[in-house]
Amino acid sequence: MSELRAESQRIIWTFDRQTLVIEPWGAHSLRVRATCQPELIDHDWALLSPAACEVEIQREHESLSLRNGNITATLNIRGQLAFYNQHGELLLEEFWRQRSTVGIGASEKSQDKYISALKLDARAFRPIPGGKYQLSVRFEARAEEKIYGMGQYQQDCLDLKGCTLELAQRNSQASVPFMVSNLGYGLLWHNPAIGEVTFGKNGTRWQAEVTDQMDYWITAGDTPAEIVRQYGRATGTAPMMPSFATGFWQCKLRYRTQQEVLEVAREYRRLQLPLSVIVIDFFHWPNQGTWCFDARDWPDPRAMVQELKEMGIETMVSVWPTVDSRSDNYRLMKSKGLLVNSERGVSVNLDFMGNTTFFDATHPAAREFVWQEVKRNYYDHGIRTFWLDEAEPEYRAYDFDNYRYHLGPVQEVGNIYPQLFARGFYEGLQQQGESEIVNLVRCAWAGSQRYGVLAWSGDVHSSFHALRNQFTAGLNMAMAGIPWWTTDIGGFQGGNTHDPAFHELLIRWFQWAVFCPVMRLHGYREPQIAPEETWRDGIAQCNSGSPNEVWSYGEENYALMKSCLLQREQIRPYIDGLMREAHELGDPVMRPLFYHYPQQPESWQVEDQYLLGRDLLVAPVLHAGQREREVWLPAGEQWIARNGECYQGGQRISVAAPLSEIPVFMREGSQVNIRAPDEKTS
Repeated sequence: MSELRAESQRIIWTFDRQTLVIEPWGAHSLRVRATCQPELIDHDWALLSPAACEVEIQREHESLSLRNGNITATLNIRGQLAFYNQHGELLLEEFWRQRSTVGIGASEKSQDKYISALKLDARAFRPIPGGKYQLSVRFEARAEEKIYGMGQYQQDCLDLKGCTLELAQRNSQASVPFMVSNLGYGLLWHNPAIGEVTFGKNGTRWQAEVTDQMDYWITAGDTPAEIVRQYGRATGTAPMMPSFATGFWQCKLRYRTQQEVLEVAREYRRLQLPLSVIVIDFFHWPNQGTWCFDARDWPDPRAMVQELKEMGIETMVSVWPTVDSRSDNYRLMKSKGLLVNSERGVSVNLDFMGNTTFFDATHPAAREFVWQEVKRNYYDHGIRTFWLDEAEPEYRAYDFDNYRYHLGPVQEVGNIYPQLFARGFYEGLQQQGESEIVNLVRCAWAGSQRYGVLAWSGDVHSSFHALRNQFTAGLNMAMAGIPWWTTDIGGFQGGNTHDPAFHELLIRWFQWAVFCPVMRLHGYREPQIAPEETWRDGIAQCNSGSPNEVWSYGEENYALMKSCLLQREQIRPYIDGLMREAHELGDPVMRPLFYHYPQQPESWQVEDQYLLGRDLLVAPVLHAGQREREVWLPAGEQWIARNGECYQGGQRISVAAPLSEIPVFMREGSQVNIRAPDEKTS
């Protein structure tokens, strides 16, 4: 016989070896865990300790209900679980198909679909060697449901209903498993295991390849904003972004020398162009795993950083997690267990420019070791911002079953690596007294936002197809609780500096980036430039791309990009205000239209425009050759175009989109200025 009981502020169900626990976890939110192990484990992967909540538990004939504010969980004696909002409306129910099951959801009046000979339980723990389980959790599908969030995937689907998503980190893919439903709930899959989720027409299924328990957090709200804000309180909000970071960032693959960096910065200042950050990319080091400048190319980093600071420019350096087997640190780190282990074969995780192994970011001692190296070789020279590249990390072969971290097998804990990589640097900077922390990180997981993570979308192709995908990726990252996000303007690879078709793409990407949380120019431009030395001290030397500064693409393109830079400077105070909202409330900076207009059905249909904060509506040009586009304006507002023309909301309009600008509208009554800047007064 199963047992169903209330204990303190929790509901507990047990049957055979399985225990299910439902408990309050923050306002209007619940944490749900189940295991076939002797005890539940209090993993703090992403969730913070919740504030005390007042809950109400009610018993009926064969069920218990636990209410916490706007959400109620109902669990019956058979172990079936469903969630309702404060209006008594069904939010989500488990998928059961057994001869003895009954409906406890909105469709209870129609029992036929629940009674079945399929023998499918909602929660399936399949034992695997080693004492762990493969886990599947099933929920009923709703035809009218739309789903958003889940992080960054290279696809053009904003609404994820009907999608299957790999729960794994890859270069350009960031699994952040928090979803927001238009039905009024949000769900965090609080499990860093490699897995998969399917938001199918006939059911939702979450899977973990290796785990010890089921763990998810669910919240209810009347609007998407309420749901996202509750998630922010549960997992932490982003810190306050430093004011310099909302300016323009210059980057390329790669600046080879100290002199080259200074010459680029001086040219920006000579041309009186705004520049906030200049980024020093990879292989400025003697070898991977040394985490320092090569003194032959960077003879006086402290003087370089000081000169840049005097120009008002922050210096960022790339830090990779790779450790070459020939580096001085490899033997020491290997002996102390600070590197990722391979279960089979040679422990080589990546063979790019050497045989390398990743440092184990899940190991506290490894994080401390790397930070101390970085502190001595970068921070002590005045560098305060870091580019945590390869943060997935990017395995040569994504055979997740072949790698092991300090916290466990990668199949069980792998998705948390980028969060802990960022945490090591965030805590290291905090220990030095830094309070304004931002690090560029090529991946994220739930909770990454609280460690000052500015995520970017990885090594994407230079194409309009990729541009369209990045647009969707940015909005779903925002809905997954990662408000600091950016892309490589122009795409990372494939852009030829002499190709007019690439110039058009670059301009359209640049125009969109003006209205992104961070505006950063980067790329591996063609034709590539070979190094003067192919080898140095037995270490292969890396190619560089062609010049990638705003003046590198001819006078006409330079004029267009200069106008964009001035526009960005013009709206920076507004963006700074949005960063404060992200910090204090958890609001994203980029917002789908339904974030502020959820009662308007059209706002859930439009997937190629968005809101930057509350006051700016942005409609990027995402297709080659496009010179006009359709824009939908939310009802209840007056919307003002760049030329001052005013439009009544609640309609679709066709607007011009010349190569000189993309359509942007200001909500009437707001103070932000979107008119083309006057260079003489800027």
